[in-house]
Amino acid sequence: MESSVRKKILIVEDSKTVTKVLQHLIKNQPRIEAIFCTNMAEAVVVLDQFDHQLFAAIVDLNLPDAADGEVVDLTLSHNLPTIVLTGSYDNERREALQSKGVVDFITKEGRHSYQLALSLVLRIDNNTQQTVLVVDDSATIRSMISSLLRRHLFNVEQAEHGKQALALIANNPNIRLVITGYQMPELDGLTLVQHLRRKYDYDDLCIIGLSSAGETSLSAKFIKFGANDFLHKPFCHEEFYCRVNHNMESIERIQLMRDNANIDAMTGLFNRRYFFDKGRQLLEQSHKQQLPVSVAVIDVDHFKQVNDNYGHQAGDMVLQGLARVLKKGLSRFLLARAGGEEFFVLMPGIDSERAHILLDTLRQVLADKPVKTTDNDITVHFSAGVTDEWDISLEQQLNRADQFLYQAKHRGRNQIVSDRCAAGSTMV
Repeated sequence: MESSVRKKILIVEDSKTVTKVLQHLIKNQPRIEAIFCTNMAEAVVVLDQFDHQLFAAIVDLNLPDAADGEVVDLTLSHNLPTIVLTGSYDNERREALQSKGVVDFITKEGRHSYQLALSLVLRIDNNTQQTVLVVDDSATIRSMISSLLRRHLFNVEQAEHGKQALALIANNPNIRLVITGYQMPELDGLTLVQHLRRKYDYDDLCIIGLSSAGETSLSAKFIKFGANDFLHKPFCHEEFYCRVNHNMESIERIQLMRDNANIDAMTGLFNRRYFFDKGRQLLEQSHKQQLPVSVAVIDVDHFKQVNDNYGHQAGDMVLQGLARVLKKGLSRFLLARAGGEEFFVLMPGIDSERAHILLDTLRQVLADKPVKTTDNDITVHFSAGVTDEWDISLEQQLNRADQFLYQAKHRGRNQIVSDRCAAGSTMV
């Protein structure tokens, strides 16, 4: 999951060698840009100037003007997630830093150490888009775990028992990780895991179980009931973060593979296969709820001429420009590139008359704002067919919409034809 805006981080490091390595690594990282300082005095100036623009900090524990780690207190005082670099491992110092709330403590052992530091920045950037649910009947435990998660910029929800957790998950599709205790009123942790696994696959929702010392067999029970992982209480912070990060990275890798399988590389829209898989589900839901559902087929007018006159690169940019307009205007619906210059839309909850008006508005928006390509501004028009014919398959709806698209092309292009107007005016 990549952020659309480059995150600005502060790096405070007095070693020229380490600085060069970090500069090289960041140069190849499109999601991060860095402001480098060589001492604490410079960091104070940068923090005053860029305080609210900075996302995180990577700092050397021992600086010429801050030999006792004062720079860590400085960055934490500005609420910056802070990753500490040090030349030697000291267990007492590590525990002291963790108690202050640093993200992590990394020993300088070569290039991989600095790669790890940057990967942690990317990890906490991803975390801002993730929600974790903490479930435990102890307010103290919930507060402690929530505090650890927020230190890494996760969004956090809390529940006192399993029934409350199920209600929160049903209303919050952004929850990707559940951390749950065992003994709770209403619904215990094992039963909660069973309920969740009936609805959510391992790839869609991660679950980490918790137990107190002495409950030796509980870890196996949690895993067998469907948890991804397990932690014994009390746990050290480093183990907690390792298990949370490992599980989040696993679910993100799977999501990335799904995206690669379901997303059209050129436009960033869903592809034809995903449209049919998801579209059939949405159509079935709409029929069960007795809701109207419209399907549209959209086609760029005279697209071959664009390729012939301006080149295929310009043609690709035209398709990307159209995709941006459609995605913005149809964000709550299922939109896909079907192939070539053709797009499909499935719009649950609206009839073909409303869908016609919506698409015609987007047609006018696109016609009024030419697509900028490398060498030209190209005015783009499209035609579309729309139907809301009830109680037929998705394939049949698409075929009917495609017939209306053919009518739109036959009538002169740059227009919408739908059920309500197929035999007469096109409402243009």
